[in-house]
Amino acid sequence: MKDTFYISTPIYYPSGSWHIGTCYTTVICDSIARFNRMQGKDVFFLTGTDEHGQKVEAKAKEKGVTPKQYVDEIVADLKNIWQLLDINYSRFIRTTDEDHAKTVQYIFKRLYEQGDIYKSVYEGLYCTHCESFFTETQLVDGKCPDCGREVHHEREESYFFRLSKYADKILQLYQDNPEFLQPKTRVNEMINNFIKPGLQDLCVSRTSVKWGIPVDFDKEHTVYVWIDALSNYISALGYHNGDETLFNKFWPCDLHMTGKEIIRFHAIIWPAILMALDLPLPKRIYGHGWLLVGGDKLSKSKQDKINTELTDPKDFVARYGKDSLRYYLLREIPFGTDGVYSNENFLNRINSDLSNDLGNLVSRTTAMINQNFDGVLLEPADKDEIDNELISMVSELYDVVAKDIEEINVPRALQDIFKVVGRANKYIDETTPWVLAKDPAKKGRLQTVLYNLSEVIRICASLLLAFIPSSATQILACYSINADDVNLLEAKNFGGLKAGTKVIKSQPIFPRIDVKKELKEIEDLMIKRHKESQKSAYKPENAQNGDENKAKDNKKSGEICEHPDEINIDEFFKVELRVAKVISCEKVEKSDKLLKLQLSLGYEERQVVSGIAKYYTPEELVGKKVVLVANLKPAKLRGVLSQGMILCGEEGDNVKLVEPDMSLPEGSRIR
Repeated sequence: MKDTFYISTPIYYPSGSWHIGTCYTTVICDSIARFNRMQGKDVFFLTGTDEHGQKVEAKAKEKGVTPKQYVDEIVADLKNIWQLLDINYSRFIRTTDEDHAKTVQYIFKRLYEQGDIYKSVYEGLYCTHCESFFTETQLVDGKCPDCGREVHHEREESYFFRLSKYADKILQLYQDNPEFLQPKTRVNEMINNFIKPGLQDLCVSRTSVKWGIPVDFDKEHTVYVWIDALSNYISALGYHNGDETLFNKFWPCDLHMTGKEIIRFHAIIWPAILMALDLPLPKRIYGHGWLLVGGDKLSKSKQDKINTELTDPKDFVARYGKDSLRYYLLREIPFGTDGVYSNENFLNRINSDLSNDLGNLVSRTTAMINQNFDGVLLEPADKDEIDNELISMVSELYDVVAKDIEEINVPRALQDIFKVVGRANKYIDETTPWVLAKDPAKKGRLQTVLYNLSEVIRICASLLLAFIPSSATQILACYSINADDVNLLEAKNFGGLKAGTKVIKSQPIFPRIDVKKELKEIEDLMIKRHKESQKSAYKPENAQNGDENKAKDNKKSGEICEHPDEINIDEFFKVELRVAKVISCEKVEKSDKLLKLQLSLGYEERQVVSGIAKYYTPEELVGKKVVLVANLKPAKLRGVLSQGMILCGEEGDNVKLVEPDMSLPEGSRIR
């Protein structure tokens, strides 16, 4: 068995808004890393942040801070979330790290000197959001194939990587190594969508963006995102930036885990760069699906769509504990395909598996040992054939779960563990230990039943340390086992618990949740937050002065509908109003009220859904400049993503757009 294991997540863009989708990949990788450590392997688990580029540069400028100051705060928040979720990484790399920059500059210069990078002029289609260039054939319905946003034409001097040179080699890689790219559907996607249409050479520098790693032999150029970002997988190990001990020990990587939206960069561009550097390729790349959040509800008070699904990982940890979220992400989402989150599904899964099955098994077993044997585990004394199936299942469990992990199927691993947990609960019903306890002549049989159940708990909890480490640690502590000492190769064998072991009665590890009550509380919380985010800074002067009669007259005339609570100037400045230009517009399917607008802010594009179809046709809006609430949390209206809100004035039944002066450039902040 190989004694080292290297696993990586993609490095995350510091958007400032972390959600459970962000956590998905990292929790998976953390669990696989933990499992391998517990097998006795020396594990390197890498995660981090991709901090350079046009978007960061623009956002920092908006806030009046340096790009580094802007990302420092966001990265600190992400690290805090990883700590909350027990993410045990070996290194958190940032593309602003000095050693990473040294590696990137070495790679860029070497590829240039050997002819794999050359200078030319780029003229083509560019997606600002993804910071990616595309050909016409790669677009989907004329839009970015990754995020679905509009692309625009750009022209500038750039350096290019000869990606086209490696097309045949990458095809041969897929053919010779069928396990290299998984799931297998991703292989066909790469071949049919990117390689067969013809790989284009890759733009790898920019002159229009300064926030990044400079090309050390041509200071007018900044290294562009993918050579910068992808190189983190070897820069983190010291490749050409100092001590290469880790690189020599852990490279090639055993598993790159990434989302399907960026799989082409990992499955095509990264192998090509490594081929050019004459370095070994990663052993496996896995492109998992997305975690989709659904279940939007209609608030009667607002009459618009409000997302009442929890998405903030901090909310989950505060309400249900870290392991509940970890378990749900690992167990519920079909691996390799998209999964859909809903509050109800989450609560039911936690109740069913963690509270009813695992929690009850531990609680009942430890309670019966304390009630009948003063909290001391006794050796088996009176065996029965009914024991054999349970003992056989738990004895084989390690091998089953190890195979699941080897095949990168974490949900199946948990499913297999909980099959044994379920069988143990059935075993309790079959052996009726509460009846055995009433008959002194059956004391030996009771000892055996409780010993068998305890061994199931020990082995299952040992395996669960990789997935729900905090809770599994609590369970093992009931049997005086230190979780830090668990080695799965030793803990897998039935019979490991010694007679005389002190057993502590378990406290409720996963208290049962009243689903109906909890759903109502979550809905109320999310509606409250939505209302707070929608409050307007506008308040009529007469209402501010307490002229209630005049305020009532205004309300009757339709001038206002309600008075939000007063806010101070600092709260007002939290609302980010920007000039945006409508570049396209269409009606939302199956809706008479909603229009879907694509807006340009100059530095990026946004999609906004607005209920103004009664007052404007799509054709009327194209070319207009509007005022966008740019820092509003995204929401879905009729299932369509809306990334902000445009301002309108209302008088009676008449609604008019608030239109800024046309001379104001796109992206201008309104104060």
